[in-house]
Amino acid sequence: MSESPPPLPKRPSIGDDAGVRLLIPVGRSAWAVAAGYFGLLSLIPIFSIPALVCGFMAIAHIKKSQLGPSPKHGMGRAIFGIVMGVLGLIWGIVILWGIYS
Repeated sequence: MSESPPPLPKRPSIGDDAGVRLLIPVGRSAWAVAAGYFGLLSLIPIFSIPALVCGFMAIAHIKKSQLGPSPKHGMGRAIFGIVMGVLGLIWGIVILWGIYS
């Protein structure tokens, strides 16, 4: 009798490497990616509200996905979107205050 060959080792997924996930949004919530980009654009105050909305949606999506078979990442981008959204709102209020006072 011949023995069957040993099983091949499981090939790591591209999303398993933290360095790759830092550069490429593999396994990352789309809401978190959107929150990050809107957070960058929130220096223009009109983008601050979408940054806040996407940030909070991303946090909810990430927490919900932790219970499933493929958890999503991107909490840092979600928090960045929220922080920058708040700063963008404050910046917009300061600009409006300066214009109308």
